[in-house]
Amino acid sequence: MGGPAEAGSKDQKKMSGRILIGGREVSDDAPCYVIAEIGGNHQGEIEKAIEMIRVAKQCGADAVKFQKRNNRELYTKAFYDRPYDHRNSYGPTYGLHREALELDEKQFGEVVACARDVGITLFSTPFDVHSADFLEKFNPPAYKIASGDIRTLPLIRHVASFGKPVLISTGGATLDDVRRASEATLRVNRHLCLLQCTSAYPAEFSELNLRVIETYRREFPEAVIGLSSHDNGIAMALVGWALGARVIEKHFTLNRALKGTDHAISLEPAGLRKLVRDLRRADSAMGDGIKRVYDSELDPITKMGKKLVAARPLSVGTVLSVSDIAVKCPADGGLPPYRLDELIGKVVTRDLEEDENITFEVVRVATA
Repeated sequence: MGGPAEAGSKDQKKMSGRILIGGREVSDDAPCYVIAEIGGNHQGEIEKAIEMIRVAKQCGADAVKFQKRNNRELYTKAFYDRPYDHRNSYGPTYGLHREALELDEKQFGEVVACARDVGITLFSTPFDVHSADFLEKFNPPAYKIASGDIRTLPLIRHVASFGKPVLISTGGATLDDVRRASEATLRVNRHLCLLQCTSAYPAEFSELNLRVIETYRREFPEAVIGLSSHDNGIAMALVGWALGARVIEKHFTLNRALKGTDHAISLEPAGLRKLVRDLRRADSAMGDGIKRVYDSELDPITKMGKKLVAARPLSVGTVLSVSDIAVKCPADGGLPPYRLDELIGKVVTRDLEEDENITFEVVRVATA
């Protein structure tokens, strides 16, 4: 009965891949996977990092994500030593600023243990090979590659070699860049997720280009497609989900007014909670594409719907015209209004009171 809608749904499902992150399926057939990106919003404070993990779990996020850098390896000496006189700075140079936001091995062990205890998945973005090896010691269930590394194929290959799902943000990239990163991953690892992203903080709504999600679903059928959304608010993440994003990543903070460049574009707990709630509602609300009448609609539609009744008392033998028939609520029996034309010219076979239902049982075809 609902063939076309069902077929379309199946065709759409063929366009998306499937991965498992910590035993949780991520695919068209599963609820949207929500990542709370903590990044450096813990400000280098282990207590704050642990609190953020607990709160993200309470908000319903599926995962929290951190970042890891070996700053001496990552930056040129000149860049590391560059003065960083900025209201969001945690050090006099950019390198020292970044060092202040790093968690050491003991602290990282603490956040991993916290995530395990509260029952939320934790993984991270390595910005260099040394950091990837550091993270692998904790056996994370997945890895994230930042947009800035979509052209860093040596890092992508190294991370892919661990055999864990690899999520790659694609901000500031061309489609050829995305193809190269995808191919580099898939040669050694079939567990790939590509995230549409615009690497501005915040990203203008006019530059989110959410239809790239549809492009990715066509171009990369082996991959799960998602959205790393740097815009303010939650509405565009829902649009992304409707377009086929099965992973939504949003930056997360306890307070948007805190010191740091990412806090202003991050969701506070209330926002994250609403995002998760609305994504879960959307997943249920999309349905299967088959139009049906629900039991919950019957009373309202009966009350608001209409039927065909006698416009005034009608005597037997009346030849019905439009003026003899009224369209009135409720639709609790009688003929629906779309059958009005079928009654015109018919003959009433018994007396009818005003507002009495006019049905085919009380009329006959007129004879010559």
